[in-house]
Amino acid sequence: MSLIKQENRTRAQESSAAIERMYITMRHLFNRGFYKPMGVSGDTLREALLILRPEIYGTIAEEKVELNGLLYVIDRLPEGIEECRFINLTSDEGYKNSHFKPIVPPKRRRNCYRIDDEQMNIEITRGRSEIYDILTHLTFLFVESHKIMKRVIINEEGQTTRDWKKLEKAVLSEEPLSQKEREIALTHTANILGRTFHEVTVIYSKFSAPTNEKRFLSLVYWLGKRAIEEISENDKRIVTFSPVLRERLGHHIHGEVWADTIKKELDTRGLLNRPIHIISANMHSVMNTLFAPVALAKEMAKKENLEIYEILSDAGSGKLRARVEKTALQNGMISVPDQSGTNIDVQLFDTAKLDIDQNNFCSKSSYPQGKEPVIIVMDYAFGEQAYETMEELLKPYGEPENLTYLDVKSVSIMGKAGILEGGKGDIMIPSAHLFEGTADNYPFDNQLKKEHFEGHGISVCEGAMISVLGTSLQNRDILRFFYESTWNVIGLEMEGAHYQKAIQAAAKLRRSISDTVKVRYAYYASDNPLETGSTLASGGLGTTGVKPTYLITEQILEQIFKD
Repeated sequence: MSLIKQENRTRAQESSAAIERMYITMRHLFNRGFYKPMGVSGDTLREALLILRPEIYGTIAEEKVELNGLLYVIDRLPEGIEECRFINLTSDEGYKNSHFKPIVPPKRRRNCYRIDDEQMNIEITRGRSEIYDILTHLTFLFVESHKIMKRVIINEEGQTTRDWKKLEKAVLSEEPLSQKEREIALTHTANILGRTFHEVTVIYSKFSAPTNEKRFLSLVYWLGKRAIEEISENDKRIVTFSPVLRERLGHHIHGEVWADTIKKELDTRGLLNRPIHIISANMHSVMNTLFAPVALAKEMAKKENLEIYEILSDAGSGKLRARVEKTALQNGMISVPDQSGTNIDVQLFDTAKLDIDQNNFCSKSSYPQGKEPVIIVMDYAFGEQAYETMEELLKPYGEPENLTYLDVKSVSIMGKAGILEGGKGDIMIPSAHLFEGTADNYPFDNQLKKEHFEGHGISVCEGAMISVLGTSLQNRDILRFFYESTWNVIGLEMEGAHYQKAIQAAAKLRRSISDTVKVRYAYYASDNPLETGSTLASGGLGTTGVKPTYLITEQILEQIFKD
C-alpha cells in the first residue's frame, strides 16, 4: 500500500512539475516574441505535455490520433487554423475596422482573422490565461499532426501512402461526397489515424459544419499536410506574439475600459450611489428567474418553474426567450453589451422598477426611496481575467479629486467547475480557494451553505476549491492527489482565487469597498475528470445543468432581497 501511495505521489509530483515547466516556458516564449512549436524552441512544451498526459487530451501519448480531444480543441480555435503555417497572437489592434471578417470559435468568444492562405491572427483580450489556453491547444494539435505525418509518409523524399492520396483526392474535390464516396474516404482515414471505421464514422458528424460537411476529413488532411511540409521541406509552423500584445499584457487596458463603461452607465441613470450587488453568472439565469414568471405567466401556470427554465434553455425556444428579455428591458433591466474587448457582457437590474410579487422565492422587501438595490450581472471571466475585471469594477469612479466609492453589498460567483467527488450537475460550495502551483490560499465566509441546496435531489458537497492554471492541463494523478490530501479539495475551476484576491484587496487593503461585503460562491459540476469518459471533452451538460444553475440563482437572489 505504501509503495502504491509513493508511486501515486511521484506521478502527481511529475505532473505538477510538468505544469510548472509549461507555464515558465510559455512566458519565456512570449517574452521572446516567437517560436516554432515543432522545432527546438517548442521541445519543452511538447515534452511536458506528453509527460502530463492531461485527461482532456486522451491518447496524446499513444500512436493513434486522439479524436474527442481533437474535437474539444478545434471547437476552441478558429476555423481554418489547421491550414495556417503562421499563427499570430495580437492585441485588439483595429482589425474589426478592416475588410477581414472575424472568425469566432464555437466554444470560445475570441475574434480571429484569416489574413491570407498561410496566416491566422488571434486577438488576445483576456490576459495570460487566454494565451496559456491557446498555446496548450496548439501544442496538442501539432503533436497530433505529426502522428498523422508519421503514419502516411514513406521516405525522406516525402512520398506518401495510398491511403493519404485517396484522402487528398476526397478533400480537394469541390463536389459534395456521396455516401459511398464518404465511406471510402473514412476507410482510408481510419487507417491513417489508427482508429476503427466505426470510430471515425461516429466522430465525422460531430465535426461537420453547415458550410463544410467534410470538415473532419479536411482537418485531418491539412494537419498531416503541414506536418509533412515541416519534415520534407523544413517549412516550420511559427507562432508569433505581436509587439503591441507584448507591450499591453498585464496593464488592465481592456478591464479598465469595461469597468468604466459600467460605472458610467450607472452614473448616467442615477444608480451609482445605490446599494450594489455583483453577480458573476451567465446572461440568462438571473433574467429568467426574475422575469419568466411575469413574461410567461400562462405557461408558468401549467408548469413548474424548473420546467420553464429547461424549455427556455432549449435552442428552439428563441421566441419565448425574446418575450422574457422584452419584459425584463421594460421593467428595470439594462443591457450593456461589451465593447471593450473583454468579451464580458453585462446586465444591470434596477430593483426599484422590478415587480417581484410573482416571484415565489423572495418576498417583497421595502427599501427607503433611493436605496433600492442595483444588481450587476457580469458574464463569465476567463482565468486571470477575473482579477483584472473585478479589481477594476471595485475601484471608485471619477477623477481623483471627485471620486465616488461604490456601495458594494455583496459579490456572488456562480459557475461551472470540475468535481472530484460526484458527477455532472452536482453542486459545490467552497469554503476556500487554493491557487495551483503555490501555497496561496483564500479562506472566506461563504454566505451560501450546503443546507441551502439540500432536499432538491441534487448532491451537494462543501470544501476547498483549487483554482487551476488551466483546466485542460489536469490529469488524473494530480487531481487524485488533491482529492486525497488534507487540503479537502472538492473541485477545480479557473477564476475563484482571482476573484477573491481582488475582493479581499478592495475590502481589506485598498478600502475602496466596505470590509463587511458579503461573498457567495457556488459551482455546479460540468464534469468529473477522475472518472473515465467524464471529462469536458466528453460533451456538454445538456439540460443537466439547468436545475443546479437555477437553484443557485434563486438562492443568491433570495439572499440579496433579504439583506
